[in-house]
Amino acid sequence: MQTTETLFSSNLNPYRNTFFPVIFLDKQMKIIFANSACQTLFSGVLELTNAYFSDVFGKFFGIEGLRAIRKTLEGENGYFWGGKVSIKSPKTASLLIKVYICPAELNSKAEPSEFIVMFDDVSEEHRKHTRSTFWSLLEASKLKDNDTGNHIIRVNHYAKKLSEKLLTCKKTGYNTIDPDFIESIGFLASMHDVGKIGTPDDILNKKGTLLTWEWSLMREHTKNGAYILSTYPNPMAKEIALSHHERWDGSGYPYQLAGEMIPLAARIVTIADVYDALRMERSYKPAFDHVTAVKKIVNARGSHFDPFLVDVFTLVQNDFNAIFEENHDKQKGKIQPL
Repeated sequence: MQTTETLFSSNLNPYRNTFFPVIFLDKQMKIIFANSACQTLFSGVLELTNAYFSDVFGKFFGIEGLRAIRKTLEGENGYFWGGKVSIKSPKTASLLIKVYICPAELNSKAEPSEFIVMFDDVSEEHRKHTRSTFWSLLEASKLKDNDTGNHIIRVNHYAKKLSEKLLTCKKTGYNTIDPDFIESIGFLASMHDVGKIGTPDDILNKKGTLLTWEWSLMREHTKNGAYILSTYPNPMAKEIALSHHERWDGSGYPYQLAGEMIPLAARIVTIADVYDALRMERSYKPAFDHVTAVKKIVNARGSHFDPFLVDVFTLVQNDFNAIFEENHDKQKGKIQPL
């Protein structure tokens, strides 16, 4: 007859080297085994060794989730449970995990004493699905505007680079910068002008100076963009579209917000968008070189732009130039997903 220890060891064998992340729990929810795939999945995020499931995962599942799992281990739910949880860490982007729990010994008629918890990381799948919804919007906005697809790509890269540098600064008031913020702005910066879908073509593509009433209609693209993106699950999208033309001194639009009233993501995208606009030829201006573009942004420190963000921008200005040169406009074409 197999002892409990021998039985447990035999149950582990199929899971030790599988790519599928697995942990074993005892009846008291203590983690008695975590395979290498599981250790890799949660590396730098969670410590699994000799810990209790409720202590490690409790804040992510919440009280109700833990109560449901406890009932599963006690047999009230038939010893089987499935659900989904988002695991967030200051050091890594959030993980979206499907979780399945069942007895370790499926064929045993006895009350189970060990349970398998299987994790399915669907983070990347979820991100791709969410983003794919908006590629059509980006294509549509590009058809309405003279800006190229490379402009959108460059603004994404600028915003991400500036955010990455901000993360290392650890300055009070900029504490919302974390890996999730960086990953999000690296895609959502491209949505800043999506509201131009609702701007009349004759205004959007007019050569020369716009009349006062034309400027009034042009500025509506910020509100239009916020409306279009209002159902996007990440509020950063709406914030960027609505506020990327606000100015630090309160002279921007649409609501003349000032200082820290302007969402941080929008303040970052403002610098990214203006830098790229300065480097590009427009109907009303020539293309400026990198040095001139940097001077213009520095000169607008505290008026147009967040002073601290300008200081950080000067630290990564060479990266901005490299991004521009590496993604230089050659021809207009479809936007390629990042």
